[in-house]
Amino acid sequence: MLKHLNAGGLTPLASKAITSHPLTVLLLAGIIFYLAWLPAQAGSQFLQFSINGVVIGAIYALMALGFTLVYGTVWFFDLSYGAMATVGGYSVFYFTSRQVQTIGRGEINNLPLNIIMGALIAGVVGWALYTWLFPALRNRLNRNVSLALCTALAAAFGVYIGFILENPAQLHTFLSPAIGLMVAVAAAWVIYRVILSASRGTAIRRPLVLLGVVGAIALGAYCGSLVAGAPGSILYFSWGMGVMLAGATGLTIYRGIYFYLRRKARSPLVMLVGSLGLLLSITAFISIIFSPDGRPLAEPFGSVPWSFGGAYIKPFQVFIIGVVLVVFVGLVVLLNRTSFGMAARAIGDDEEVARIVGINTPVIIAIIFFLGAAISALGGILLGEDIGIRPQMGLLLLLKGWIASVVGGIGNIQGALLGGFLLGMVENYGVWYVPAQWKDAIAFVLLILFLSFWPKGILPRA
Repeated sequence: MLKHLNAGGLTPLASKAITSHPLTVLLLAGIIFYLAWLPAQAGSQFLQFSINGVVIGAIYALMALGFTLVYGTVWFFDLSYGAMATVGGYSVFYFTSRQVQTIGRGEINNLPLNIIMGALIAGVVGWALYTWLFPALRNRLNRNVSLALCTALAAAFGVYIGFILENPAQLHTFLSPAIGLMVAVAAAWVIYRVILSASRGTAIRRPLVLLGVVGAIALGAYCGSLVAGAPGSILYFSWGMGVMLAGATGLTIYRGIYFYLRRKARSPLVMLVGSLGLLLSITAFISIIFSPDGRPLAEPFGSVPWSFGGAYIKPFQVFIIGVVLVVFVGLVVLLNRTSFGMAARAIGDDEEVARIVGINTPVIIAIIFFLGAAISALGGILLGEDIGIRPQMGLLLLLKGWIASVVGGIGNIQGALLGGFLLGMVENYGVWYVPAQWKDAIAFVLLILFLSFWPKGILPRA
C-alpha cells in the first residue's frame, strides 16, 4: 500500500536483477574502462564534460521529479507537462524583454494574452476559494452571499494579475503591495504565536499583540517599499510569476479537460491524444505570439564563470544544482511526512479505494497537477537562463525527463533524481568523440537499452 511514489532505495533483489544479466556485466566493464580512459586523454576536458553533465543532468532531474509526481499519481503520460516548461520560460521573457537587447523588438505586450491569463488565474483562485473558503463561509453567511464574495475575490485577483501582465516593465512596482501584505501577515502570525506562548495567563497579552501587529505592518510596508524601489528585481520576480502562471495552467488543464476525459473516456490512448493536442496547441500559440525563433533571457546573477583545473562553471549553474536538490528534498518531505503526500500516494495505489475511504481525489490530483506544472516551469526557466528558450523546448525537456524517470525507476523520487544526473553524464561523456548533435541520439539509445533489459530502472518502486 502507498508504494508508487516511494522513497526507497536499491533493494538487494533489484540489485541482483540488474547485475545478473550478462549484458549488464559487459556494459559496466565497458563503462568503467571508458571512464578510466577519458581522463588520461585530457584531464581538463574530462572535468569540463563532467561539470556540463552535472548541470544539464540537474535540469533533467528536475523535469523527471515533476513527471514522476504526476505520472505516479494519475498513471498516464501527460504530454502537456512539457509545454509548461515553455510557458515558464516565455513568462520570464514576457516580463524581461526590455532587458534583452538582442531581440530588436523592444517590450512585448499582448492584450489578448493578458486577458486570457487573467481569466485563467481568476478561475483557479475561484476554484480554490470555492473548495476551501466557501464551505466555511456558508456556515456563517447566506449561500448566495458567500458565493458572491468568493466570486468577487477571484475576479479581483484575476484583474490584478491581468493589470500586472499589461505593465510587465513595472512588475516590481505592482507586486510590492502583495509582497508587503504577505510579509506583514507572516510576521503578524509569528509574533502572535510567540506572544501567545510567552504571555499565557498574563494581563499584558493584548497590548503585546497590538504592538506586534503594528510592528508587522511596519515591516511589511518597509519590505514593499524596498521591492518597489528595486527595478533589478524584475527578473527574479518574473521567475515566481512564470512558475505561478504555469502551475495555474496545469491545474486548469486538469480541471477543465482531463477531469472529464478521465471519467468519460477511461482510455489511456484518449488521454495521450488529448495531451498531445494540448502540447501542440500551446507550442503553436507561443510561436505565434513570440515567433518560432529562439530567444535569450535577461542575464541572471552569477554569469561570470569560475575557473579551476582548466574547466569552467558559472555560479548560476551551481545555483541550478542547489535548486534541484531543494525541490527533491521538498518532494520527499511532502510525500512521506504529510497527510497530503499520503493521500497522493494512496491515489497512485488505487484511486477508487482512495475515494471510498474519503480522500477528495479531484482536489488532490488538481494540486498535484499544479505542483507538476510549476516544477516543469522551473526547469524551463533555469534552462532558459542558462542557454535561452525556444517554443519547441518543452517537448525535448519532456522526453529527457521521461528518459531520466525510466532510467532511475518510474514512480520513485530518488530514481528520478539519479536518472536525471545519470542521463546528463551519459550524454556528455558520449559526445567526447562524436559531434554534439548526437547527444539526443545517445539519450534515446540509453532509453532503448533500459526498456529492453531493465524496464524497472535502477531504483524500481517497491
